[in-house]
Amino acid sequence: MTEPSPITVPAGIPALEAAAEAPVLELPQVLVITGMSGAGRTRAAAVLEDLGWYVVDNLPAQMLTHLVGMLTSGPVGTGARRLAAVIDVRGREYFAALTGVLDQLQGSGVDLRVLFLDASDEVLVRRFEQVRRPHPLQGAGRILDGIEDERALLSDLRERADTIIDTSELNVHDLARVIRAEVAGPSDDVLHLSVLSFGFKYGIPLDADHVADVRFLANPYWITELRHLSGRDAPVRDYVLSLPGALLFVERYVDALEPVLAGYLHEEKRYATIAVGCTGGKHRSVAISEAIAARLRERGHRVRVTARDLGKE
Repeated sequence: MTEPSPITVPAGIPALEAAAEAPVLELPQVLVITGMSGAGRTRAAAVLEDLGWYVVDNLPAQMLTHLVGMLTSGPVGTGARRLAAVIDVRGREYFAALTGVLDQLQGSGVDLRVLFLDASDEVLVRRFEQVRRPHPLQGAGRILDGIEDERALLSDLRERADTIIDTSELNVHDLARVIRAEVAGPSDDVLHLSVLSFGFKYGIPLDADHVADVRFLANPYWITELRHLSGRDAPVRDYVLSLPGALLFVERYVDALEPVLAGYLHEEKRYATIAVGCTGGKHRSVAISEAIAARLRERGHRVRVTARDLGKE
């Protein structure tokens, strides 16, 4: 007589359905950056690094499978999930293996894309002459000889590329915008803001992009009941924000920042610091910086707030 299976679920707790669907795992993203020397591969790699990708430059093609293996074998939610590898003719004899490596990775369970950067021969020659460096395949010949050899070597790879970008008419900022448009997700196209309160008597922050002076507001320091508190405490915050002109200043200051912040995004500046100062950096600047940060978050910005000089008094 076969004994029944033991009950392993405590009474009162429902067992999971046997047919419950497994969670869908996000596939690691792998982007191979290749193309003509002088077409902007280094700039493309820098843009991706700013977007949070794990970037490896001048990688031997055979090493790509090992790096991809690290992505797929690591615990979900940990480590790098987006890998960008710059693989080109600088790899010499190792570069010849790239086609086979790409074929191997196609069915390995990763989101694999190939980005090919190109430019006209005239532009490539001018760029090499400007930096006064030889083409990797030039040898004892001319720059054009190296370019011609590279085009022949890359012809098949160019055909299988998912994205081809001609950088002939692009400056470094234009190229950055194109790269972002090709690979960035919705969360990548954001401006990271730091709102920093400080005391003028301790000096203006060196990394401040904007400085706001809120010493025009009455100082809570001269109110005995508020002196020992900071702008993070409700009594001080309420007092400061109730002062004439305080909320009007916050609203108009944030309004004035909007075209500036939009310009930063357009010009590929992704980090900015807004410093708000009062005398000691304890009361007014702390309360106003929190209020400015709240308004900026309401408008969709990613904001971090820091009180630099709090506790120095």
